[in-house]
Amino acid sequence: MDTPLDRLTEQFRRLPGIGIKTARKLAYYMVQEPQEKVNEFIHALQEAKQKMCFCSQCFNLSSQDPCPICSDRKRDRSMICVVETPQDVLAVERSGNYGGLYHVLQGALSPLDGIGADNLRIKELLQRLENTEIKEVIIATDPDVEGEATALYLARLLKPVPIRVTRIARGLPAGGDLEYADEATLAGAVANRLEM
Repeated sequence: MDTPLDRLTEQFRRLPGIGIKTARKLAYYMVQEPQEKVNEFIHALQEAKQKMCFCSQCFNLSSQDPCPICSDRKRDRSMICVVETPQDVLAVERSGNYGGLYHVLQGALSPLDGIGADNLRIKELLQRLENTEIKEVIIATDPDVEGEATALYLARLLKPVPIRVTRIARGLPAGGDLEYADEATLAGAVANRLEM
């Protein structure tokens, strides 16, 4: 039976990270909300879709172009942190330890999914490096297979360019226990150890 509630559930299920149980829970919740709250939700969704765009310089999501980060003259313009998604920009910004610029690739290399270098914003990164005073590129892709492949690809691509290319360190989370860490995380922690 295909009811309006089933169709709404299916729309929620299409969202990343939402399984059928959560989708159903969200659908029931929205149907039971007062019409005013549903209208606010719909308006917020429509407004975000209409007013958000990709920054023409770094390809981060923003409500203005260039984005506030690219527009901020106080940012360190000698370094660019290369990330996969706009969510990654938010994560690095929350750390409070980075004050440079960003470049959002809009994904990672994944040949099995048909995502090659031409599907990412790599060409635009190279153009930015030609026209600026960038001294360092920090590669901050995810530590998964696709992220590592992307990092290696970028490192090789940037090798002939007279710019320092670094990779973010990886290892154990603060407050984590060694006994619960997986092998890859422990290997990264040992490989990226620091002097004391």
